[in-house]
Amino acid sequence: MNVHNSRKLHSLVIFRNILNDETIKKLIILFDCNQDSKNELTDKYCDFAQSLLSNGGNLTRYLLNLVLEDENIYTLYKITGKGDGELLEPLLERELLILEFLSQFDGSQLREFIGDGTLAHWRTEKLSFGDIYHERLLEIHKKGFGIYAKYHMFILGDNGEIIPIKNPDPQALSSLSGYERERNLIIANTKALLEGKPANNVLLYGDAGTGKSSTVKAIGNEFYNLGLRIIELKKEQLHLIPELLDNISQMPLKFILFIDDLTFASDDRDFCALKATLEGGVSTRGNNTIIYVTSNHRHLIKESNSDRQGDEISIGDKIQEIISLSARFGLTVTYSKPDKDLYCKIVKDLATAGGITLQDEKLFVRAEAFAIRHGGRNPRTAKQFIDLLLSGVESI
Repeated sequence: MNVHNSRKLHSLVIFRNILNDETIKKLIILFDCNQDSKNELTDKYCDFAQSLLSNGGNLTRYLLNLVLEDENIYTLYKITGKGDGELLEPLLERELLILEFLSQFDGSQLREFIGDGTLAHWRTEKLSFGDIYHERLLEIHKKGFGIYAKYHMFILGDNGEIIPIKNPDPQALSSLSGYERERNLIIANTKALLEGKPANNVLLYGDAGTGKSSTVKAIGNEFYNLGLRIIELKKEQLHLIPELLDNISQMPLKFILFIDDLTFASDDRDFCALKATLEGGVSTRGNNTIIYVTSNHRHLIKESNSDRQGDEISIGDKIQEIISLSARFGLTVTYSKPDKDLYCKIVKDLATAGGITLQDEKLFVRAEAFAIRHGGRNPRTAKQFIDLLLSGVESI
């Protein structure tokens, strides 16, 4: 019986990646275990049970999630149309039936064979893998597959590999105060991307601490269930953009390539990679990708006095070169340092959300004093002040 189950798993082709899962590896070891040794069989049984119980304790749900999140030759066929459907379609149905059958393995026969009914139990359910899988395919543009089904924010590794952020910043749009007009422009642009309408690359420019990065992260959290994913790059990774675009251009999801706090020196030629992407080079963006950049410099380039020295022609050329990159963003949204009224509104909103009932006049005076001591008024300073009140470091 167990050998037969092991052979079924080893026969997988479309879902072969599942065999690399650590819990499934232990299940295969259990199936292959020599049943002449009950001690060894008990040991392998408990190894598998420990791994499964550490991941929810439901074998049916565990296997189903592996199936739904798997990136394989069939999902690529459905997305790109590359492959032989006459061969893949019946193979898919066969393997879904195999996995559905194996998902009902509850270990009861092994416990009876070992003679110890007190061994660890796990749960199983009656679920149709075929029906659920085909329903998921209808939502693949929202749910995705592979790592994109499990996570919604990513960073780019040193070699260009896409690495999921397992615990992303939980920033929510509802927790952001002030800058509603600016934020609504970026939200509308993101919705256009998600709806398949023309969407612009965006430059979020302004003073430090005004919420530029928080806006992008909050948008990623807000719209991930509609198929939005965010991949963050560093300045020194800009040369990897063409390869990255090739990797995600045929994905059914929508992507924001996010470059935070970007600034170039006037003689820094690294910006050519970004400039070429923005204006359309050999490797252009697909309809599923836009670029969001935050910067404290309007033209992304930190000018020096030498940039304005020389004859009129050379100075003009330098200035044109400096502004050429920022001019290629279809939408530029400016986040200016808040005035006193806006700063106090942000403080009040954060205080209300945190349950702080300090009288407004006293709250604002203390918030102003805190801002003076910590670099001026901005949403970051306001949040730091409220956090200190909530933690008790600053007495209410």
